Amino acid sequence: MDFDRRRDPAFPAWIRRAALGGVVGPTAFIGGWITSAAITDRSYSSIDEAISRLAAVGADTRVLMTAGFIGFGVALPVYGHALRRAVPGPAWATATLAGIATLGVAATPLGRSTTVDTWHAVLAGVGYVALAATPLLAAGPLLRGGHTALARFGLAVGSVSAVSLALASTSLPTGLFQRLGLTATDAWIVASAITIARDRLSCR
Repeated sequence: MDFDRRRDPAFPAWIRRAALGGVVGPTAFIGGWITSAAITDRSYSSIDEAISRLAAVGADTRVLMTAGFIGFGVALPVYGHALRRAVPGPAWATATLAGIATLGVAATPLGRSTTVDTWHAVLAGVGYVALAATPLLAAGPLLRGGHTALARFGLAVGSVSAVSLALASTSLPTGLFQRLGLTATDAWIVASAITIARDRLSCR
């Protein structure tokens, strides 16, 4: 039975509400970088430059982009708790880790010092890897639970995200591949969150 036709009427209402963190977080994050890139007064390329540059020390969009990071960082662990109840395995842990790492990214803006820049890079890397891993780790339990479409979607976007984020660390356009990788995984998080909120996702 596919995920969009399955229903568990006993799923707690508070879990369904917590799942919406998987909608709020990506919306805040993506909205933050789109809006910041659009309104910044400095020369900024979304194709070539990393998202974190929009929250760097001295950037005119620092407050807005930092708010996007914080929104994502707070909302993802809430969603992770709902995912833990819906899907067995470690996917909830990587979703939660991605949120916590993003809060670390917000707390270590680029341009403060060499040490802070190093910590920023480490935390960003941890967050990216954790985010890409989440749909991949959920795929097996989802397949076994009959949620074939969501599992296959997760395998596809997780793979795209992993490859894109690896390419973002090369001489290829950093901003383009970073945004592609993050948006792909965020799309799966939103889809899974809505499915849990609609009481149609349980592999338990």
